[in-house]
Amino acid sequence: MISRSKRAAVFAALLLFTGSSVAAQDIVLESRDGALALEGMLLGYDGEFYRISTEYGVLTVDGQGVTCDGPGCPDLTTYVADIRISGARAMGEVLLPSLIEGYGLQEGLRPRRVIADNDTFRIDLTDPGAGRVLARFHFALSTTSDGFADLASDSADLVMAVREVRPEEVARARDAGVGDLSAPRRTRTVALDALVPVVAAASPLTSLAPDVLAAIWSGEIDDWAALELEAGPIELHEIDSDTGFAEGFADRLLEQAGQTGTVSVRHHGTAATLVDTVAPDPWALGLTRFSEIGNARPLALTAPCGRILRATTASLKSEDYPLATPLLLYTPERRLPLPAREFLSWLTTPAAERVVRRAGFVDQVPDSTTLSGQGDRLANAVLAAGEEVSLADLQEMVRQMTGTRRLSTTFRFRNGTAQLDPQSESNVDRLARDLEAGVHDGRELVLAGFSDGEGPAPANLRLAADRAEAVARALREAAPVTDWSRVTLMTAAFGEAMPLACDDTEWGRRTNRRVEVWMR
Repeated sequence: MISRSKRAAVFAALLLFTGSSVAAQDIVLESRDGALALEGMLLGYDGEFYRISTEYGVLTVDGQGVTCDGPGCPDLTTYVADIRISGARAMGEVLLPSLIEGYGLQEGLRPRRVIADNDTFRIDLTDPGAGRVLARFHFALSTTSDGFADLASDSADLVMAVREVRPEEVARARDAGVGDLSAPRRTRTVALDALVPVVAAASPLTSLAPDVLAAIWSGEIDDWAALELEAGPIELHEIDSDTGFAEGFADRLLEQAGQTGTVSVRHHGTAATLVDTVAPDPWALGLTRFSEIGNARPLALTAPCGRILRATTASLKSEDYPLATPLLLYTPERRLPLPAREFLSWLTTPAAERVVRRAGFVDQVPDSTTLSGQGDRLANAVLAAGEEVSLADLQEMVRQMTGTRRLSTTFRFRNGTAQLDPQSESNVDRLARDLEAGVHDGRELVLAGFSDGEGPAPANLRLAADRAEAVARALREAAPVTDWSRVTLMTAAFGEAMPLACDDTEWGRRTNRRVEVWMR
């Protein structure tokens, strides 16, 4: 694998070779009536709009309203849209290329891959009728961190990320003029995956508590005897750090447990190699992707309060599994070329979801579960009930659930904020599109708010109600043309009445703070 600096140089060279970047040169944009002229340095042209640095700042100008004069003016008859994509290898090896090729084929374009090396390639989309390339999607495969760095240095237009953007990355991007990457609508959830601990196929172990998993990865626990199994060293395996999943594991579990990673981990270039190594080895414990468990035995996550959380398609779609990992595309606060914008819109179509499934990932098409299929959830609610959750509270919850189906669409919030997390933002968009299309006409949708158990029950009930109302407002704003006379949207709040996880950890409390969608 080449170094990041060399990778960036190859990436830049590939762009220069294909003529994708317009070098900053003097241009003059003049309105067609001659009344206004702007002089400056051309920063970019997307086939429709010019980006120009002027004495008034950076301006975006509609190309249909002006003429261009100067050495930097692009040739409008041979313009090719160049879109630079950088970041997590786990998304860039199969998923994103397959989606771009699927998008091109649906648009009647012929895709072709041009390989530079293991880390750098492009996909050309050619119009067969015109016989020329209309768009080039350039890939630089590295890590999520490198993708954000490339965006901040104007070496990328889209970031492939397998974790949320970190505060320092938000600050760096803002300082670089990219915009606020933590703001709503700066992300697109492309597909769903998860981190799953796995052991040998013959291992008697079926589950691990998250804090124990963190202690093992930090080196505090290094022998199977500590788990009441046959004594022997625990041999750890994970995918190479450049996939980005190791960063997500550190953010989602190790950091929250106050732990840091250990150096005694064997790294694998692919998840397939990892599971092939772990499956026959009784001393091995690995972290792999849900999409590539193979012949290894997946472990459920448990907690002292008795909750058991398994990685399933349904628990990934609802974010009930704490190590669920949405695969994200981050976009800057500037206008992208038309093919990029059309591709991002196409990602929400059924055709794109089919590509996601064929690539081995979990799509975002909502599933539904009847009340009778939620026995474990109801049993947990009964077992967790205490002085602050009465029998009457549980009866009221079950009464409102009767006759409904729970959609896998669930809404959760960023830590410490009232802002929806990236997967939930995508859920708002998807549900809003279904509402506008009349998919739920004649139905009643109940947005049911839940909280964690920290603090007094009345306050938690109010928080749950506020979150449900916030989701309702977001849906109404995102679906302005919905005929609300044909569908009923209601809110309900049950506070801490149905915990999915224990409240003794941050990830458990986050799992419990949610808004569900019930449909009848």
